[in-house]
Amino acid sequence: MAAVAAAVPAKAVPNARKTYEVSRAELPVSCPMPDMSVWNSHPKVYLPIEATGKAKCPYCGADFVLVN
Repeated sequence: MAAVAAAVPAKAVPNARKTYEVSRAELPVSCPMPDMSVWNSHPKVYLPIEATGKAKCPYCGADFVLVN
């Protein structure tokens, strides 16, 4: 009898884009983001985006923009 593997949702590739738009519902913002796989990325860092609406990851250089 063959075992049936449970379907595991695929995670997004970290650091695949240079700009990410995030909403207030996604705050606090971290890089890599929660929907990204982290095993092949840099350490998780929280980004202070609330004050200016923009932040840059110090590890990978990705830009994050706060949208409404």
